[in-house]
Amino acid sequence: MSLRAAALVFSLSALAAGCSRDGGDAEREPVSDEPGVETEAHWSPVPADEVRDPFTYSNYHEARVTHVELDLDVDFETKTLSGSAQLDFEKLSDDVSTLVLDANDLDIELIEAETDDGWVTVSYEIGADDAVMGSRLAIELPDGAESVRVNYSTSPDAEGIQWLSPEQTASGEHPFLFTQFQPLLARTMVPLQDTPAVRITYDARITTPPALLAVMSARQDESGERDGDYSFRMSQPIPSYLLALAVGDIQFEAISADVGVYAEDYIVSESAAEFEDTPQMVDTVEALYGPYRWGRYDLIVLPPSFPFGGMENPRLSFMTPTLIAGDKSLTNVVAHELAHSWSGNLVTNSTWRDAWLNEGFTSYVENRIMEGLYGPERAVMERSLDKQSLMRDVNEAARPELTALKMPEDISHPDEAFSQVSYAGGMFFLKFMEERFGREAFDAFLRDYFDRFAFQSITTEDFLAYFEDHLWADQPDAVTKAEIDAWVYEPGFPDTIENPQSDAFNRVESQLNAWLGGGDVAGLETGAWTTHEWLHFISVLPAEISSEQMAALDARFNLSTSQNAEIASAWYLKAIPAGYEPAFEPLDAFLMRVGRGKFIYRLYQSLADNGRREWAEAVYERARPGYHPIAQRRIDEIFGE
Repeated sequence: MSLRAAALVFSLSALAAGCSRDGGDAEREPVSDEPGVETEAHWSPVPADEVRDPFTYSNYHEARVTHVELDLDVDFETKTLSGSAQLDFEKLSDDVSTLVLDANDLDIELIEAETDDGWVTVSYEIGADDAVMGSRLAIELPDGAESVRVNYSTSPDAEGIQWLSPEQTASGEHPFLFTQFQPLLARTMVPLQDTPAVRITYDARITTPPALLAVMSARQDESGERDGDYSFRMSQPIPSYLLALAVGDIQFEAISADVGVYAEDYIVSESAAEFEDTPQMVDTVEALYGPYRWGRYDLIVLPPSFPFGGMENPRLSFMTPTLIAGDKSLTNVVAHELAHSWSGNLVTNSTWRDAWLNEGFTSYVENRIMEGLYGPERAVMERSLDKQSLMRDVNEAARPELTALKMPEDISHPDEAFSQVSYAGGMFFLKFMEERFGREAFDAFLRDYFDRFAFQSITTEDFLAYFEDHLWADQPDAVTKAEIDAWVYEPGFPDTIENPQSDAFNRVESQLNAWLGGGDVAGLETGAWTTHEWLHFISVLPAEISSEQMAALDARFNLSTSQNAEIASAWYLKAIPAGYEPAFEPLDAFLMRVGRGKFIYRLYQSLADNGRREWAEAVYERARPGYHPIAQRRIDEIFGE
């Protein structure tokens, strides 16, 4: 189905599914483990009023924000956004007299509430600042109030907003800003209930210097004029972390009638060419799991300091320029962010303990997209690489509880939920279920699941209860409860996890073994290798590889200066412990120009762990001003700053 057709389907689907979470089916039939034997349900949906997100101050169980209207001015001189946020809310009980919001480093000037007599000034209290959660903002509500308006400005040091000077952009002529709010940084730009349990619609008016274009995770300004005054609307309810804004000297290039790319001029055409398969990706996932319900699907390629591979902001995925490899070899990240339009954006985890519901489902759908477009071999190569990353994260986890899909209650920061445990681990769990129940039945179940919980936030237990009633009940012998619980609640991963076998990777290893056995490096036949094969080759290089062997590979393949960020990063991670000196000058340049956390966090950690701490700290001192505040925080922790 096309995006335009899907837009028509949305209104009917939204009416059918509803936009409020009720914790699952109202009546559940007993489930049978054995034919003819009724038993109690194994998992029970969690009532919405019992779900607690420990990373919000908000009283969303008493009063819930439903719509936000923003009117903000972008000031690059002061590095602030200033203006107002009007929040419409509904009281969930009659005796609610306070609306509690999340705020982080916001300068509050005035708060008003709308009453029958118009807007009136109200009292409020800002709590102490917490390093993770920011501050509790409690607003007194007069009788009958259903809307408040907060006049405020953001901090120049807001962690969720990066301000780039003209010198830090490709053109060198205009400044740039972009936001990154997942998991709990929307409160650095807007006072709101900053939890995935709450979904809002929003409108926004953003004013900027006239030469710059503003874009948001919403329907873009329809005037088409670059005039410094832009209006946006997001009509579908989204969690707060999906608010997003970018402002800069941004150009646009269409890929199809409903898909296009925003970027700075130097890279916009390359990006459109790299991502030209995106419309086919949309068609592939729609055929599997139902209509795309968001209108357009566009992407924006941000400056290199963007700390992630991509961010699934609805209607406008934010992407790193490190994906522009020239051969579409890294477009699985596009597939991942697109897949979030079903898993994560459409059906959202209620708390970050359930992050696998977002990321594991999305990684599974991503892999199905790649299989549909590029064939099973590419899909299995990507799963093989993902499993390597998963096992590494399991082995390096700070404590065993962080290796279960359902995160423990006492996680100290939502970032702890964003390891490969949630991504690849969740994907392999769904792959296990696909194998046990059969692809046809499992696909139909997932499609129904996305419809049933569309525009809702749910828990792991909600999913398991729905699975029990709508898939397991039809094939009771396919799995046991013990197997499901082992996957979801127990540390590590069971023996039933897939062991992806790639013929291409086996051929790579055969060549590697022949070379290590005394062959000539010139005998390595790599001309047809994809990025995935190169990554596997580098990953299985022996830990005791000598500098001479690395030099031979480098002389033949220029790995230290590879312009493919994935290949370069993997090579540097081998070069650092091996003490391969010729790699350190290009590594310095890499760390200065790339801000993607996937690469730089592990590289700095490896440098610190392998006797290069002083060198790494010197590089970081020069590179730090260009990194995103999120990356700065993470690397500061590595060096104990």
